[in-house]
Parts: sequence; C-alpha cells; structure tokens
Amino acid sequence: MRIYISVDMEGITGLVDADDVQPGGRDYEHGRQMMAEDVNAAIRGALAAGATHITVNDAHGPMRNLLPEALHPAARLIRGKPKNMGMLDGLTADHDAALCVGYHSRAGTLGVLSHSFMGHEIEDIWLDGRPVGEIGLAHATSAALGVPVAVLTGDDRACEEMAEWDASVTTVAVKYAGDRFAAELRPAEEARTAIEKAVAAGLVAPRVTSTVWEPVTLTVRWQSASVASALQGIPGVTATDFRTVQAQGALPGLYRQFGVWMRVAASMTNQPPYC
Repeated sequence: MRIYISVDMEGITGLVDADDVQPGGRDYEHGRQMMAEDVNAAIRGALAAGATHITVNDAHGPMRNLLPEALHPAARLIRGKPKNMGMLDGLTADHDAALCVGYHSRAGTLGVLSHSFMGHEIEDIWLDGRPVGEIGLAHATSAALGVPVAVLTGDDRACEEMAEWDASVTTVAVKYAGDRFAAELRPAEEARTAIEKAVAAGLVAPRVTSTVWEPVTLTVRWQSASVASALQGIPGVTATDFRTVQAQGALPGLYRQFGVWMRVAASMTNQPPYC
C-alpha cells in the first residue's frame, strides 16, 4: 500500500496565528514541532493500516517547515521548492490513497487562517464555476490521477469544506474556528490520537470513486488587475474582467499551470505563495 501525505500548516493542532506558521514568527519553531507531531500521527495510522511506502510532501509556504529528523523514519520527505506540482508534488497514479494533513478552508470563509494559496492576493477561485480553495483543487487533481483522498485533518471549517466535495472522505477536526485567528483547541494528545485512528480506519474502509472533471475550467480572481493582465501572456489564458482570468485543460496539467500563475503573481507583488 503506497500512501501520499500532503502536509499544510494552518490546520495543524494548536496553531491559530501567522506567528505560528510563518518563518521568523515568534512561535514558528513551536509550530514546526506541532506540524511534525500531526503528520507522525498520520504516518502511524497508515502503518497500522498496512502501508508499505509513505511519501510526505511539505506543502506549506517555503516548504522547508518539517525537520527531517523530526519525521517518523518510515516516511520519505519531499522538502524545498520550487516544485512542479507544489502542494501535490510527488503524487502519482501509483499511490493507493492520499491524505491531507493540516489543511485550511478557502478564502472568504471564517476558518482559521483561511485563504487560497496566496493570502490576500487571490480573492476567489472557481473550478467549473464552483467555489474552490486548496482543498477542492487537491481533491480534484488527486481524483484525476485516480488516487482517492482518504482523510483530511484541519479545523472544523476545513472539514466541512471537504465534506462538500466528497462526503466519503474521513475528516478530523483538531480545532474549532472562532475567527480567522482564534479557535477552541482539542488537547494535542487527543487530536493526534484521533488522527491516527482516523487514518488507520480510513485507509481500509471502502471509498467512493471520486468524480473526475475533464476538461475543466479554472477561474481565478486576483486582487491586482496588473497580475491578471500579465497572465494573459500565457497561451490559453483569457480574461473575464480586469482582475479575473481563466483557462481550460485537463488535470493534473492545469494544476501545474496554476503554479506558474502564482509564480508570476509572486514576482509582481513580492508576495510568495503562502499555501
């Protein structure tokens, strides 16, 4: 059983503020430890379910958050950037299931540290007209590869967002959003036990075959009209208004192209992808 784990940071147990998740933040080093403990709980659950090969992709910000020595030795870590597939780098059709650990809800929701990839630079994203964030794009791209998402962990709003996409995905709420920078926290040990048990059960439970959209239309509304204008220089990208662009294509290729859009935006705004 080959398992892929994409690990974000905003949805990790106990973390609620930018200082918890951004390098240089006063609590960032503590946040890194908490991140490692959540993913290690998922790894233990995967091993209990019979996993023989586990790949972990550090999917947050600089993608150098997880310290290799803090990770369970049964897993291999993909670390650093740039990555052609960003938050899903290393995911292939050879994997039997994917896990999303520490994920957050999309921009515009009242979830903990909610945003879509680039903080305030991306206002909205739609996939075939349906509002989407990092959760929905990860799910759709994984489905296009034929790999079901088995488990997601994060705050309660992230869990609700995943349930809207695919109710068969097991979700674990490690905290309950009060606002974007406040939450009621589950005790750390309780949250990690819940993650481990959910992964162990979720990987052996029958899973509904995910829907694959092909081709799909990806639409992104940017804060900056200049970014939207620049992106129209990429073949296939068209504008629907001064700040909104779209493109059609098959996943996972369109997901990879979206990564190029973000790198263009980052070069123009001095704001790196936040994720």
